[in-house]
Amino acid sequence: MKHYLSILKDTICAKWENPALSDYNGKTYTFAHIATDIKRIHAIFAGLGVQPGDKVAVAAKNSAHWAITFLATTTYRAVVVPILNDFLPADIATLTDHSESVVLFTEAKMWDNMPLDMMPKLKAAVNTDDFSALYSREEGLLESIIEENNKHIPAVYSSSLKHEVADYTIGDLDDLAVINYTSGTTSSPKGVMLTSRNISSNIEFALNRIPVKEGDTLMSMLPMAHMYGMAFEFIYPLCGGAHVYFLGKTPTPTILLKALSDIKPYLFITVPLVLEKIFKGKVMPTLNKPVMRIATAIPGVRNLIYGKVRKTLLNTFGGNITSIVVGGAAISRPVEDVMRKVGLPYTVGYGMTECAPLIGYEPWETFCVGSAGRAVDNVDVRIDSPNPAKVVGEIQVKGANVMLGYYKNPEATAAVFTEDGYLRTGDLGIIDAQGNIFIRGRSKCMILTANGQNIYPEEIESKLNSMPYVAESLIVERDKRLYALIAVAENTDGMSKEEILATMEQNRKDLNQQLPAYSQVLGVEIMEEGFEHTPKRSIKRFLYK
Repeated sequence: MKHYLSILKDTICAKWENPALSDYNGKTYTFAHIATDIKRIHAIFAGLGVQPGDKVAVAAKNSAHWAITFLATTTYRAVVVPILNDFLPADIATLTDHSESVVLFTEAKMWDNMPLDMMPKLKAAVNTDDFSALYSREEGLLESIIEENNKHIPAVYSSSLKHEVADYTIGDLDDLAVINYTSGTTSSPKGVMLTSRNISSNIEFALNRIPVKEGDTLMSMLPMAHMYGMAFEFIYPLCGGAHVYFLGKTPTPTILLKALSDIKPYLFITVPLVLEKIFKGKVMPTLNKPVMRIATAIPGVRNLIYGKVRKTLLNTFGGNITSIVVGGAAISRPVEDVMRKVGLPYTVGYGMTECAPLIGYEPWETFCVGSAGRAVDNVDVRIDSPNPAKVVGEIQVKGANVMLGYYKNPEATAAVFTEDGYLRTGDLGIIDAQGNIFIRGRSKCMILTANGQNIYPEEIESKLNSMPYVAESLIVERDKRLYALIAVAENTDGMSKEEILATMEQNRKDLNQQLPAYSQVLGVEIMEEGFEHTPKRSIKRFLYK
């Protein structure tokens, strides 16, 4: 297996003058610009005394500078700690400290609200907008390093120096490369430890199965603090020599379609929510008109209509799409049925952060509807069941993609691996005779939104349970929205039902002030009889939806 940074190094030198990264409607960076900025950041690390193996946190919106920061950190053989910029400043500080990061790259507006006293190990903070200094523990040091960089490092190195500039020392495949936090607010956060082998296995698979051609472009809109977006909208296409455009954040359907038209990507990597919005807003209303229903009931006419819809959709996606890859959650069946009818070239992948992230994938031409693909190269997938093809059991995986464990959390690490070294995914499913993986449910409590965000209800419940008159609570998902089920404390001081409900509504509002936008609670429901419990006094979650 070739180290993904070795692949990148070769690509940088081979495509020195080619465009590589762009902020949509913003600046474009060639591979030469990337190599030059990597050199600048390496000088910052050296001046601050950062050593290979040290941790560097990144908490900012998707951008070319985010990507360059990642590459500069990994080519320095330091460990990247991507943190979702939707987290609250205090949570970002908590994870920066928990990971023992010595440098933080973030945005100025975020830094202004971040509690510095929660990050005692931090040596410096760098502004991702322009790589300027935000903070230096040793006063003036970072500013001085940046000033020296500006004197001695050119705006961009010439092609004659490319091999010297990109002469990175590539570490071992089993070196720790990334600590990716799956959440931000627990007292014992789960930082997934991923090695260069984990990442390289995914990148090698993608380059072999979805080759990048000269002139290919790709649009990045998924959070790069999540492995799905990081691996497949950034590292893989860049290693293949594609030109990656960053939208910065999840766009509205109108902005998305404009960007697709402008960028013309060869591959559209997305989550179900995006496709569902497009189909429910533009395609399904047209096909559901009475006249269209009559027309599509006629075989010959049906094929003509579906063919036109397919062509229109592919043109809407930029006209250069060879495949649409959906991941993060299941597509709603009505939307998938329409996608299948019109012959859209889509496939559904399956993965998780702990696998960096890919577990299952199959090209659209051979993709089995309703499945999550087949096991990817270098990974063994099994079902913990007496009859894996018919009896649902936990999906378990082992191989080159699988993480080392959870950072500074040996208990969670031990719990997630079987005695023979398989990772317990927490997902339930079967595998048919052809190797297609079918997910039938989740055995863990995590809620996976249609937008690809991981929500851990226990974290929200912990906050809610500390609020006035809340005895216990459950966070549940209904129609893709979160609701709080609340058992009221016994001592309510003679409050009326209306007063209790008003208090719980205020609790909800106060709770949402502590939560990122994607995990906001929409409403509350009072459980007048309380919850049913197991003998260990845990709430029987499966009873409540």
